[in-house]
Amino acid sequence: MKVTEDIELIDGLPIAYVRSLNSLAVADLHLGYEGVMAKRGILVPKANLKFIKKSIKSAVELTSAKNIIVDGDIKNDFSDVDVEEFNELFELIHFLKDLNLSITLIKGNHDNFVERYKEAFNLKVYRQETLIENYLFLHGEELPAEDKLQSSSTLIMGHEHPAISIYTEAGSKEKLKCFLYGKYDGKPILVLPAMSYFSGGTDINLVPKEELLSPLFKNIDVDSMEVYAIGYGSTVDFGTVEIIKKGTF
Repeated sequence: MKVTEDIELIDGLPIAYVRSLNSLAVADLHLGYEGVMAKRGILVPKANLKFIKKSIKSAVELTSAKNIIVDGDIKNDFSDVDVEEFNELFELIHFLKDLNLSITLIKGNHDNFVERYKEAFNLKVYRQETLIENYLFLHGEELPAEDKLQSSSTLIMGHEHPAISIYTEAGSKEKLKCFLYGKYDGKPILVLPAMSYFSGGTDINLVPKEELLSPLFKNIDVDSMEVYAIGYGSTVDFGTVEIIKKGTF
């Protein structure tokens, strides 16, 4: 599904493709989640890395992309690199290399200590944001630097884990991850859903704007943002956040 002439959403997957950069854009992988949770006494099936690898492989087959840009939070633990995170990071990077993908990582708030591995893994690592041609890729935990913002034409960010919740006729609630597309400081902005299998996301249509994670949303008309929801193997344009709030989509 095309968002612009240059940005395409891979159908049914939390992945965007930027044609002019020949790049996949993903965010919030949270590698090692299951291992970290197990150490806290919570056992969950090891599904995250398997889902991520399968999704990226499908996206590469569809687009022939040569680059992948991770918009923050490639790992899960805040304080260190857990052994499970390192093992999964190692496995994922070798998997991406086998797909002939060049890797760029925008460090998010979970990515402490990742930079120490950039030489060994041949990663391009940037703190919070980087400008690639006219695209500003940022995690979204902090406001973009003014000089990079002014030099960009489009922003692509992660961090928020956007989702929508809708109610069935029986009254049960269903949550769907989604992309958000709108304007920030007069420029187009695409907010990526979390790629993590276990990250349900923030209910954009239910949570007040003031409670959203990213400070960028203070300068965004959230209700006017277009919602592209992912579910059941497809990506669907649900209209604007305002339409979903009214239940008229």
